[in-house]
Amino acid sequence: MRGGGRTSLPDLAPAFLAHVRAELHAPDLSYAAAPAALSGGFDTRIFAFRLSGAPDAWSGSLILRVMNPAHDPLRALRERAIQNTLATQGYPVPRVLTACADRAPLGAGFLVMERAVGRPLLGDRVLGVSATLADAQARLHALDAEPVLRALDDEGRASGDGFDRGVVGYEGYLAALDRRIRRAELNGFAPGPRVICHGDFHPQNLLAERGRVTAVLDWPNTLVAEPECDVAATLVILRLTPIEVLPVPAALRPLVALLRPIMTARYLARYRRARALDPGRLAYYEAGACMRGLVRAAEARRSGDTNPLDASSFGERLAARFARLSGVPVALPPSRG
Repeated sequence: MRGGGRTSLPDLAPAFLAHVRAELHAPDLSYAAAPAALSGGFDTRIFAFRLSGAPDAWSGSLILRVMNPAHDPLRALRERAIQNTLATQGYPVPRVLTACADRAPLGAGFLVMERAVGRPLLGDRVLGVSATLADAQARLHALDAEPVLRALDDEGRASGDGFDRGVVGYEGYLAALDRRIRRAELNGFAPGPRVICHGDFHPQNLLAERGRVTAVLDWPNTLVAEPECDVAATLVILRLTPIEVLPVPAALRPLVALLRPIMTARYLARYRRARALDPGRLAYYEAGACMRGLVRAAEARRSGDTNPLDASSFGERLAARFARLSGVPVALPPSRG
């Protein structure tokens, strides 16, 4: 996780409680269980908590997700729009109760959401991980993307900050060309069908209980794009993430290294049984996923503010894969860690 300007845990609890009291107009609200840090992603801080004297929707076990201060706090509003729309469509995702794009209370944007049951997929089961991952992703891609785009439009108008569907598409910077293609009915140039892409779909972002997916977490990288975009991002994660940064005991790492290619191949085969993938588009989006990771790693290394993933060999692996896909070599700054 990146530091700089973060509210420390002793300061966070009273500041957050004051914010919730004001939002719910409940001055007597208190903690039944104060925020306790949970393990989570590299770019967010995650806390579990419970309230006493709260309205029904706020009376259960809840999660506070605090963004990286370096990121645009509007991401919190964007995640709320995405998650709540997907929950309405019946997809297993925690419903967001509130989102704040004001850095003043906690030093960064944040969300409060329901706490989902289950454990990360790799902790819930050993067999069938590839199938569960592929099935959950294919189920996401089968949803209608239009409600998510409308929700983003509505959220942008309500907040007055103007983010909308134009910033969600993977080809956003090619919007002008896209309009010309459609106006001239150049069907051979048109992209494939667009779906909701999670952008970071891997086993640690899926909670499961007895093999059933109970929640998909971590939605800040969501795009509306071709399904190959999401599958490519997953393949980059599954193939290239160094095993030493995974939540795997050291004694099991050789076994995981042996099984990883098999798991990845099974995942891809399982997904293809649900939905066809174009090999050329898959390679194109895989190069894009590598470049996204490379830019992130390069920024972190240049600043010296790295997390374990950015400081690992992940960047070098991304550079090598990008070069194989594109023929373009990339010079990555050395890690200071």
